[in-house]
Amino acid sequence: MNPLLRLALRLMPLARPDMREDYEKVRRLQRQLAALPAARYRTPMWDTFSDAADGHRVPVRVFTPRERRREELLLFFHGGGWVTGDIESYTPACANLADLTGCRVASVDYRLAPEHPFPAGLEDCYGTAHRLLDDPSRAGVEDADDIVLVGDSAGGNLAAAVSLLLREKGHRVPSRQILLYPVTQWDHDPATSPFESVRRHGEAYRLTSSEVQDYLEMYVPDPAERKHRLVSPLMAEDLTGQPETLLLSAELDLLCDEGEAFARALEEAGNTVHVRRIERALHGFLTLPRFARPHRDAIAVIDQFLDGDLTQ
Repeated sequence: MNPLLRLALRLMPLARPDMREDYEKVRRLQRQLAALPAARYRTPMWDTFSDAADGHRVPVRVFTPRERRREELLLFFHGGGWVTGDIESYTPACANLADLTGCRVASVDYRLAPEHPFPAGLEDCYGTAHRLLDDPSRAGVEDADDIVLVGDSAGGNLAAAVSLLLREKGHRVPSRQILLYPVTQWDHDPATSPFESVRRHGEAYRLTSSEVQDYLEMYVPDPAERKHRLVSPLMAEDLTGQPETLLLSAELDLLCDEGEAFARALEEAGNTVHVRRIERALHGFLTLPRFARPHRDAIAVIDQFLDGDLTQ
């Protein structure tokens, strides 16, 4: 990595906002930075019911590629630590994902913490997934096997939890899922974490250990619940019956080791799993411009996975 870039990245944590105090400002800034004039990305929004007791409806926005080359619908759960991010701020990422894969992308606007702590956001993602898998025609898909769960960071955590919950409740499980640098366990303290990447990268780059901890505490206020399998999928005792999984980790990400550990656990439970570590990549590479090397490398692997061309 360029030494000046490395220095700039190491200074980033010093300029970070206090997420507990400033999360609303961060949300507004994200939307402003992501604002695009390109209306072609926006088709009429769907909505689906969550499984919340209040009958909450979940907005879903569809992004159509310039050239549709595949039948798959990528059902996308955005990142942002369960606290920030939405279908507005993820418009550039979802538009790029649609164009570069040739798939339609359906972005789910799940509820955010701290206003709506666990399990509200998970209920929204789960409710959306199982209704579309049970009735794929609602999404304009003929075969439910063409619905692929995709999530980055906290969204990767939600995708993994949704797949677990679908199997546990006896609903149809997606045939495939793509997890990008997901959160898979609860402990990100460098002093106690079992993962070396937390100690190596937890204070250096784009995402810090303290930031992950703040997000988790806002998402799951009860410390005991943070070890729950639907918050920390790596803690699940039964990982059988899960989708064929592509897990993309980032070399310079504190979540690198735990994501890869989850992939190993899925494989040991008898699932088909493909793991690729994106070299010299930071957390959040899906949101980079499409010309960035980590983004290009990730899309190339996703293409191979969707085409069925990846080996173990």
